[in-house]
Amino acid sequence: MKDLKDQVREYLALRRGLGYKLRQVEPRLNEFVAFLERKGAVCITAKSAIAWASESANGAMSYYDRLRVVRGFSKYVAAEDSRHERLPDRLAPRPRAIRRPYIYTEQEILRLMEAARNLCSPQGLRCHTYYCLLGLLAVTGLRSGEAVRLHNEDVDLPQGLLTIRDSKFGKSRLVPVHPTTVKALSAYAKRRDAFLGKAGTHTFFISERRGPLSNTGLHNTFVALRCKIGLEKKPARQSPCMHDLRHRFAVHTLLNWYRKGEDVERLLPVLSTFLGHSLIQYTYWYLSSTPELLGEAGKRLEARWEGMR
Repeated sequence: MKDLKDQVREYLALRRGLGYKLRQVEPRLNEFVAFLERKGAVCITAKSAIAWASESANGAMSYYDRLRVVRGFSKYVAAEDSRHERLPDRLAPRPRAIRRPYIYTEQEILRLMEAARNLCSPQGLRCHTYYCLLGLLAVTGLRSGEAVRLHNEDVDLPQGLLTIRDSKFGKSRLVPVHPTTVKALSAYAKRRDAFLGKAGTHTFFISERRGPLSNTGLHNTFVALRCKIGLEKKPARQSPCMHDLRHRFAVHTLLNWYRKGEDVERLLPVLSTFLGHSLIQYTYWYLSSTPELLGEAGKRLEARWEGMR
């Protein structure tokens, strides 16, 4: 029987060869294999997977997502060795409740950015970094990791273009930005370069330690800003998250198209490409996730029916 650690490496290499990043999957699978070793188990079983998922639910991943990770791996190892149990899909059915995105108001975004501007910044740069970064996420719909990983050569200010390299599923794309965004990015770059002096930097956004920002640090800072302006968890819904800035961008783009009378069906692939979605179905999801968008779509349909009478 092959060592499970070796099989984890092989499995990850195979899936990454298909374009998957698996940044959260790798540590979870290593945790699962370590759990089996502690229990003296050499084979994957549904019982051991459930025990690990239940015992290890510490917030990094939900119970459902942990079982989903193990289920995919179990199918891989069971294909080579029947002593491993191939976990059935019904073992962890997808939760029915799908989180509805929180659509920030313009005022809430301004308050978030103002709170970022007032962040404690011992060396005078941190507040400007987060102010500019949150603004960029709001007006471009970038994933937070994409913004954090931007290199200097990826930010073409004269052309007003961002190059998003090797993002989800290995895709890269160009993202045009508005002249006002170019102005804000230019001001930040000038301030950052003055802070660095002769020291160089590869990433566009940096910490006060003169290194790249971490995605974890960005999320923790966002939570602090969200709490500061009073956008905390309320009954019957989850707290607004940073990824909801991306949702807001997508929803407002679609709303503007509807209200201008644009052919939304024809333009959806444009938005899908802009957002870096691997499948257009992910962009269609916004049409059914937001009551306001459903209302605009309903108005369009009613107008079409009226025209057919």
